[in-house]
Amino acid sequence: MNAQALWCVAPGQVEIRPAITGTGVAVTTLFSAISRGTERLVAEGRVPVSEYDRMTGPNMEGAFPFPVKYGYCNVGEVQEGPLAGRHVFSLFPHQTHFCLAQENLNILPEALPVPRAVLAANMETALNILWDSGAGAGDRIAVIGAGVVGALVGYLAARLPGADVALIDTNPARVDLAAALGVGFAAPDEAPHDCDVVIHASANPTGLALGVSIAGDNATIVEASWYGDKSIPVALGGAFHSRRLRLIASQVGHLPPARLPRWTYARRMAKALALLCDDRLDALISGETPFADLPDRYAGILAAPDTLCHRIRY
Repeated sequence: MNAQALWCVAPGQVEIRPAITGTGVAVTTLFSAISRGTERLVAEGRVPVSEYDRMTGPNMEGAFPFPVKYGYCNVGEVQEGPLAGRHVFSLFPHQTHFCLAQENLNILPEALPVPRAVLAANMETALNILWDSGAGAGDRIAVIGAGVVGALVGYLAARLPGADVALIDTNPARVDLAAALGVGFAAPDEAPHDCDVVIHASANPTGLALGVSIAGDNATIVEASWYGDKSIPVALGGAFHSRRLRLIASQVGHLPPARLPRWTYARRMAKALALLCDDRLDALISGETPFADLPDRYAGILAAPDTLCHRIRY
């Protein structure tokens, strides 16, 4: 039986086509998930030529801009070998079945429901962002942008002892999400000021400008958004320099330098999976679609502003 996968074939157009199965341990996909921000840029053909190499995902097939098989949130069941019957997460596109080296299969904790494990890559990204931010106990922390990654950063930050955390978004419906995750919520005009740490994850330059305006003196602003081929304005005038603000980038492809002597990518993924063992995180699953229906639904899922983590069932 040939593997079938979702392919982006032209701007806004996807198809289910045959795909390479690969070599290694056989896995049957149970669920995958749409990572809306990155996949939307890929589906629209907005990956800059300069980033083709860096944006080539694990187990991607094809080439940018099109046709390309892309995605990185896959949960499946191992079909053979010592791990047969175990549920695993892997960085693999939307595909019915595949083979992968055993070292690239991440075994799910027993306490983690299989459908929720599609959030693993997002949790891994959120953990890396929090590390990059240097946020600590007691800090006043603002997270701008209540998408999946921003919400997960807020969720993690709120677990720091004594931290005051606000999840900031223009969508008032996100207040319910924040409440479900145990995080404070604020509209942009109600955002806290004099923050110790600001994390920007809205992928909108107005959100970054807000982050600069609410950061306290000598505070850190983490830019966690990726804009693809867009050039955006950054508010570096006014008091930016006199307040000695620190603007840094965070990207999950690299571990923070201070952790490199002790942490590996495998250790980080294992921790991300363990952190998902909380029923409150089901609030991040905003919908589910059968794999066979994706060609008709994919563009709408990416375009819908209320989409968080959209799960695909096989």
